[in-house]
Amino acid sequence: MRTVLHNQINLGEEDISKIRIDPKSRDDIPYLLLGLQCIWTNPELKEAVFKIIQELIPFRVGNANKEKASADKGRPGMEQWTILVLGVLRLGLNADYDRIHELANQHRTIRQMLGHGFTDDKREYTLKNIKDSIHLFTPEILDRINQEVVRAGHKLLKKNDTDLFGRCDSFVVETNVHYPTDANLLFDAMRKAIEECAELCKQSGLSTWRQSKYNIRQLKKQLRKIQTAVHSTSKDEYKRKKVLVEANQVFIDQAESYLKRARATRDAVSKVLSTNLILSFTVLDNYMGHAERQIDQIKRRVLLGEKIPHDEKVFSIFQPHTEWISKGKAGVPVELGVRVCVLEANTGFILHHRVMEKETDDKIAVPMVIETKHKFPNLKGCSFDKGFHTPQNQIDLKPELDRVVLPKKGRLSVGDREREYAPEFFSARQQHAAVESAINALEVHGLDMCPDHGIDGFKRYVALAVVARNIHRLGAVIRSIDSKKRGPYKKTQGRLKIAA
Repeated sequence: MRTVLHNQINLGEEDISKIRIDPKSRDDIPYLLLGLQCIWTNPELKEAVFKIIQELIPFRVGNANKEKASADKGRPGMEQWTILVLGVLRLGLNADYDRIHELANQHRTIRQMLGHGFTDDKREYTLKNIKDSIHLFTPEILDRINQEVVRAGHKLLKKNDTDLFGRCDSFVVETNVHYPTDANLLFDAMRKAIEECAELCKQSGLSTWRQSKYNIRQLKKQLRKIQTAVHSTSKDEYKRKKVLVEANQVFIDQAESYLKRARATRDAVSKVLSTNLILSFTVLDNYMGHAERQIDQIKRRVLLGEKIPHDEKVFSIFQPHTEWISKGKAGVPVELGVRVCVLEANTGFILHHRVMEKETDDKIAVPMVIETKHKFPNLKGCSFDKGFHTPQNQIDLKPELDRVVLPKKGRLSVGDREREYAPEFFSARQQHAAVESAINALEVHGLDMCPDHGIDGFKRYVALAVVARNIHRLGAVIRSIDSKKRGPYKKTQGRLKIAA
């Protein structure tokens, strides 16, 4: 059973609209709480957001068809308003689940925002409940919430009906992976395959892998020998390469022998156990497939001297969506993650974002504008950097926007020079750098590295970061408006007083 939030205010609780939030605090929590309070106090925004978050219903346990559980039956789950508040705090504060768990149970103002009073101080949230509840978000639900928040922010700024000008740029959100080499990827695959085999044997009563931990240690010892040979400072290059080849050969032989045993274990377990082990076998097959690929690539690269094509490489067996990205930045030779493109309005709100799986900037310039205009039709112009330029993009963007600021790569023709040195184009190019501020704010508040697993978790994490950033911006707008109403502070006899 799920509800957005209990309707009746109990004894000791305070109405969310009347919660006092420190107007002078420089921490991020008051900004986020002001933005969330705005959602609660704005009837139109509240109705729209509540209608969306009512869809945060878990799937039925053990249901293969992935049907949603009933919102009216069963034990009460975490309220959907609570899920939104905790999800926004997680990304808005760049906090892990342990810190959110502590804040939800101990921070007085946050507990008031969650709908608690002094009479239910002993009611606490569990760490697992917080994790499972926030994982109910989907990128689609978060995108719809984001649109409502942006419209509310524009209404406060009185920009709802005025033309918007956007700034579009991309950056890399890193995944939580170690630096990939053929050897350590093979070790990861074999380690997990051995652990899966040991667990299957334990369930079926077989003793084939009773020394599984010892087997993993043997593989790790050989991996360390390879790493030592790679980092050797010996001046005898021939001897160093010979040692490296021999170490890799022994490592491959060990891995192939364990892989052969793993296949035999799989066949033996399938005959012993009659229960459905499709999921366990799928996981084991996945790790064995990774191991086979890495063995093949080590043989080709190290033993045969072949160059492996980039498209055949995988940079993490746990996060297979990870890409090897080299943007030529000073001091950053390579980034391991996925590109994310954001389009920020001149109001400071992020209108749209896109996770760029196997995509480059020049491929998404037109889709970004079309998708953003579908949500915000008053977008009339947008600026890009040179990475988004192609001659076709220049042609395709003209019908979509009144003003396209897309500088050309390379040498400029006479017509291009006139276009790019026009005062409007030059002014927009100078203002385009402001998008870096939005990107930095996203990175500081969670989007420097994604700790969530899988491409679905990555997309959810990015979408939640964008929503949290816009709610933070909404809180900043409210604080700015309130400070103008209060007037400037003046020092009088050592105390701050509002000027008359």
